[in-house]
Amino acid sequence: MQQEQPAGPESYATVAAEGVHETEVNRSRFLCALAPAATESEAQEFIARVRKKHPGANHNCSAYVIGPGADIQKANDDGEPGGTAGVPMLQMLLRREVRYTVAVVTRYFGGVKLGAGGLIRAYGGAVGAALDALGTVTRRRFRLVTVTVGHERAGRLENDLRATGREVRDVRYGTEVTIELGLPERELEAFRGWLADATAGSAGIQVGGEAFGTV
Repeated sequence: MQQEQPAGPESYATVAAEGVHETEVNRSRFLCALAPAATESEAQEFIARVRKKHPGANHNCSAYVIGPGADIQKANDDGEPGGTAGVPMLQMLLRREVRYTVAVVTRYFGGVKLGAGGLIRAYGGAVGAALDALGTVTRRRFRLVTVTVGHERAGRLENDLRATGREVRDVRYGTEVTIELGLPERELEAFRGWLADATAGSAGIQVGGEAFGTV
């Protein structure tokens, strides 16, 4: 008998935009640059850009997580003792359930050696502090839903959808009006009933594939 595959995560966090946050540990400066990355190539390009910006730094350590299920995970110690920089950075991203995100921590050595434990705390802590300072947004799993309705009901329906907090993603006008929105899976059946009541049963509905967004 074929086993049902797990649906995957219902939500994940990611950074909304690029940013940099600096921390200092025993006179060493740790500059954590964060950026959203849709693909591994984007993550690698960002890492290269940060390295180019700080050619005189002692280390530019990096980590990134791509995919809602953390399908791609990479870490680089960039000359720090093995496992003391990239891995704790990666672990912090995973612990915070951050996805599609790349982190680069640039270290300018301050003259005091931190030891393995100190490095692990400093690099992981730099990422955590940057996530706190720069903030994250939550993307939730939803289904794409297309509603088709006559022009005479379209304006009122669109207003009602927005008023009830539903995410209207697109509105197209043709022979009829097509409204595309995103809905959490658990709300689909209730939405069908609401739509029938709101349009006296005149609207059509088509449920499409899955995506992630701020719904």
